[in-house]
Amino acid sequence: MITSRGWLRAATALVGLSAFLAPAAAPATASTAASVPVHAGLRRAMPEPPPADVARTELGELNVEAAHAMTGYSRAKFPHWARQYGECDTREVVLQRDGQDVLQDDKCRALQGTWYSEYDGKTLTASGQADVDHMVPLAAGWRAGADLWDTARRKQFANDLTHSQLIAVSAASNRSKGDQTPDLWKPPLKSYWCTYSRAWIDVKHVYELNVTEAEKAALGEMLDTCEN
Repeated sequence: MITSRGWLRAATALVGLSAFLAPAAAPATASTAASVPVHAGLRRAMPEPPPADVARTELGELNVEAAHAMTGYSRAKFPHWARQYGECDTREVVLQRDGQDVLQDDKCRALQGTWYSEYDGKTLTASGQADVDHMVPLAAGWRAGADLWDTARRKQFANDLTHSQLIAVSAASNRSKGDQTPDLWKPPLKSYWCTYSRAWIDVKHVYELNVTEAEKAALGEMLDTCEN
């Protein structure tokens, strides 16, 4: 007769044998780590700016002033791209957020995915085709009052994931835009003018930046497309 102690010994032996015979787990590699989207639960796309009626109110509250001089400006005065978590900096977070089926390596670099460029309607199939644009460009911010900020405030502005300040778009459209304000450049895709103007206005309102007369007029015209 097998005692309870005997059963226990037998069960323990079977467990040990099973562990010995089981195949060893494959070591983790960069390729296997990239087989699953990283932080797939993040918000998809740029944060939605306020509706048009709120944007009109915010536009009316912006200080109208001539553009400040570019004297002393440098992109280095707006520290970017800041580390957000782990190995991920702001740029890589936006690429993951705004893309579809984005796979990243263990350094948070986008290995593959697709991105839709809201500015010009292009679908991008490689991260190298995409730029992360500052809705209100750094130089435009400088001319609108950021020249008076300290470095911490400029860093916040350059890495803001909370408001509609950062968006992944085609490199071609981003470079066409440069640091121009809406009176000088608008997205080629007119259907995006409503969102673009709402986002631009809200960022300037959040950071209490100025607008010029021409810029304010152009933003008002773009808001008119929201009602159509």
